Amino acid sequence: MDLETKFARFDTGLSVTDGQVIEGYASLFGACDQGGDVVAEGAYAASLKRLTAERRQVRMLWQHDPAQPIGVWDEVREDGRGLFVKGRILEAVAKGREAAALLAAGAIDGLSIGYRTRKAVTSDRGPNKGKRLLQELELWEVSLVTFPMLPSARVAAKGERPDDTLRELAAVFEAARQEIARNG
Repeated sequence: MDLETKFARFDTGLSVTDGQVIEGYASLFGACDQGGDVVAEGAYAASLKRLTAERRQVRMLWQHDPAQPIGVWDEVREDGRGLFVKGRILEAVAKGREAAALLAAGAIDGLSIGYRTRKAVTSDRGPNKGKRLLQELELWEVSLVTFPMLPSARVAAKGERPDDTLRELAAVFEAARQEIARNG
């Protein structure tokens, strides 16, 4: 089974301090993405417990490239909202320096999870009826990425841009994505 990915940007999801410490939500529970998937509360619990028991860490990658680690996640946990991450971009690594500069400039603002689905069902009720409900995920990595799969969510580096500018930028990216999809 191949590794799957989910992209996300959230208004209060990512903050950057000192140019290298980042924190925010890499996944929100109950939010339907463009692939028609919804992550259920508790979906990461078993994976996080297993990683802790095995003394392994979720990796911080650049654009899901396993050859490009750019930092370390010091904290990865579930709460009632979603999957919270906090870590450090390593500026001693060339790609880490690039990522920090791109974040500071507002050129990238997304987080994305890399995972394998262990258990999923089709939701039979509520606003997500007919969507794939991801109930248990094996989390491998959280990447800094350019494009999100949840266009209604945003990430802003602390103090970078007002929310209105980010909404406009997200709308432009979404329109471009739809145009590419149509012309294929």
